[in-house]
Amino acid sequence: MRGDSLVPQSGQACPSCGHPGMEVFYEVESVPVHSVLLFPTREKAMAYPKRDIQLGFCAECGFMANVVFDPGVHEYSSQYEETQGFSTTFQEFHRALAGRLIDRHDLRGKNLIEIGCGKGEFLTMLCEIGNNRGVGFDPAFVSERSVSDAKDRLTFIQDFYSEKYSSYHGDFLCCKMTLEHIPDTLRFMQTVRRSIGDRKHTVVFFMIPEMRRILHERAFWDIYYEHCSYFTAGSVARLFRKSGFDVRALGTEYDGQYLTIEATASDGEPSMPLPEEELAAALREEVDAFSASVSGTVRRWQERIRALQSQNARVVIWGSGSKGVTFLTKLGVNDQIRYAVDINPYRHGTFMAGTGQEIVSPDFLKTYRPEVIVVMNPIYMDEISAELARRDIRADLLPITENSEGTI
Repeated sequence: MRGDSLVPQSGQACPSCGHPGMEVFYEVESVPVHSVLLFPTREKAMAYPKRDIQLGFCAECGFMANVVFDPGVHEYSSQYEETQGFSTTFQEFHRALAGRLIDRHDLRGKNLIEIGCGKGEFLTMLCEIGNNRGVGFDPAFVSERSVSDAKDRLTFIQDFYSEKYSSYHGDFLCCKMTLEHIPDTLRFMQTVRRSIGDRKHTVVFFMIPEMRRILHERAFWDIYYEHCSYFTAGSVARLFRKSGFDVRALGTEYDGQYLTIEATASDGEPSMPLPEEELAAALREEVDAFSASVSGTVRRWQERIRALQSQNARVVIWGSGSKGVTFLTKLGVNDQIRYAVDINPYRHGTFMAGTGQEIVSPDFLKTYRPEVIVVMNPIYMDEISAELARRDIRADLLPITENSEGTI
């Protein structure tokens, strides 16, 4: 059933399959074009450039994208502070994922490539555990923060991966949380495929946000400007096949937040669809349901924040990254919440893009003593509870995700 809110965009062809007419189903006005840059003053954070999001749906392949995305406004650099590596929860996940990939693909003494390596943490881990050699590409890489016994086997190139680096070859090619930042998805994947050539043994592993979870949870905080491309299992598998890959496995990680795909170069005939792949036609109902009800989720959060404000409750959010920026921007929250807590020390003393909250360490709460902490990612609830207990801080933890009844 087609939702009335789906607006055809006849001039916008799908970047993943080329089908004409992406259909807009969700719009957000004036969102910061970057959400994890470091801003030294509140004034600079509040004045940072903003653009609109018009999220379109391709009825042919199920891909979703911001059809008014402008890549020219982005400035990925060493000031782009995206790492989650200071979280023990995330560290445990990262190490377990690295171990599984090493065991499954016998990544020992091999040559590895990571596209979009960030600060290099995962590639370093793969090389340390498996005694591998690695090359990573990312304009936000910071060499001073790369400390490892495997440093002689690691090379980091502070640049975007592109055709000019196609001469770099590996037994394993990894790309985590990067494809969602790329607007020309088919063109990019074809570049990756050309770099592999006839090396059929090369395993390709990608990890991206899982869009069906975002739709089901009405997770408007997970739709932000840096992420111009959104995938489900079916749409990413169709993109890989169209780009010349055989899809070997699909899965989810991190409590269903991340979608993973493993592939190898195709011999010609495309591989058969896997059971995890939904059809684009089935996805339309989920898109319609999100479009029809996400405003209710936004409204309930606005009412909750107003109620806390009327009680003069001190409220902070825990998590100053993209989820936090989008959450506060969409709700129109500025002075109602003054602080955002983050365990990343590189973010402390800086300010959140667009809404201007000061980013503080957990130790700050020993003085501020909030009554309510809104948790931007519920997977960190136990970790946050432990951080508060160590500091003898008592506050109500309010996870961002609604329950099945639509209450917060």
